[in-house]
Amino acid sequence: MLLTRHGFLRVFAAAALGGLSSPVYPFDPVADMSALYRAHVDRQLDVPEVEAQRYAGLATEALATAGVSLVQPQYLALVDRDPNVQAFFLFWRSAQGEWEWVGASPVSTGRPGSFDHFQTPLGVFDHTTANPDFRAEGTRNSNGIRGYGAKGMRVYDFGWQHVPKGWGDGAVVDMRLQMHATDPDLLERRLGSAQSKGCIRIPASLNRLLDHYGVLDADYEQALRKGRPLWVMDARREPVAYPGRYLIVVESGRASRPDWTPAPGRR
Repeated sequence: MLLTRHGFLRVFAAAALGGLSSPVYPFDPVADMSALYRAHVDRQLDVPEVEAQRYAGLATEALATAGVSLVQPQYLALVDRDPNVQAFFLFWRSAQGEWEWVGASPVSTGRPGSFDHFQTPLGVFDHTTANPDFRAEGTRNSNGIRGYGAKGMRVYDFGWQHVPKGWGDGAVVDMRLQMHATDPDLLERRLGSAQSKGCIRIPASLNRLLDHYGVLDADYEQALRKGRPLWVMDARREPVAYPGRYLIVVESGRASRPDWTPAPGRR
């Protein structure tokens, strides 16, 4: 169960002051979210500073290429689909344009080569209510796999994308890009390697963190403020003050696997 943001701040303040009562201080979007990430996400990567800076640069380039100009401070999700990396990065971008790394975890992106399998597309993808999220039902397919993970996991939907088929003639067709948890018993242990049909599989604990704190819910929170009912939003959530709305997918072009992102089974 996630420790609430306010509860986390109360515990943190009490520990810092030797148990003395103290008013809750403002939530720090980097330090406090990093602490929550470390406390609640059970699959993490320890990314060196030089690598974090490199990915911040790749994200900046991708945003410029997509013509996306950021004004408000916000969180951004970045995924490296490189087969030698397969990682998710959570960044905070300040109002001054400074990038700070918050946390990272192994993921699985698309593995072309088989029928109905695509390579996860590159680019900047907007998380909006135009492509409504939904929650996993926890049902199993004919192979006994819960494709979206356990019941209640949130499925982040980024809409239809035009991508080449990963099989046959390679013609460009539509693929639904989603980011979601995966089967906790059979597939989560494979995170860190390309496994999916094109979507981005993330750890269930990361899914819960993003969902509970509304890290990528800028458009959803705006819709709620306008009175629009959204059943997918958990009434117990504790949204951050400056949520983001963008998923950025890049490929870093590695000749070998970096030490900080070991392959599955070597963690």
